[in-house]
Amino acid sequence: MKFIKFLLVGIFFGIVLVKSEAVSWYRIYEMFRFQSFHMYGIIGTAIACGVLFLQISKKGFIKSISGAHIFVPKKDNSIARYIIGGSIFGLGWALIGACPGPMYILLGTGVYAMLIVIAAAILGTFIYGVLKDKLPH
Repeated sequence: MKFIKFLLVGIFFGIVLVKSEAVSWYRIYEMFRFQSFHMYGIIGTAIACGVLFLQISKKGFIKSISGAHIFVPKKDNSIARYIIGGSIFGLGWALIGACPGPMYILLGTGVYAMLIVIAAAILGTFIYGVLKDKLPH
């Protein structure tokens, strides 16, 4: 019961994404073909909110659920890993029409083919975990 608030926020977030058509394959298709600003507006708003809340948490105004200060470690400056990883993520997003969060939302809306996508994403994560030490970081 302690985590019910997170479940409720997740359900609310899912409803917002469905109503804003952010999980619509057609909207994602329009975005990758540069035919509509809709998804770029949603993603831009998410980035702006993320930056804002990250800066607020760094100032100490927002704390973790246990009351501890939120610490964000510095990222490595290697550009290649972000370009390669982002390209793989983008290709998967373009092919499937959903990024990781909306996969579960689409499953919840009755798109049961997403079970295959979720299984493949979990398998890919497992394979990355096995190969992580052998990959360039």
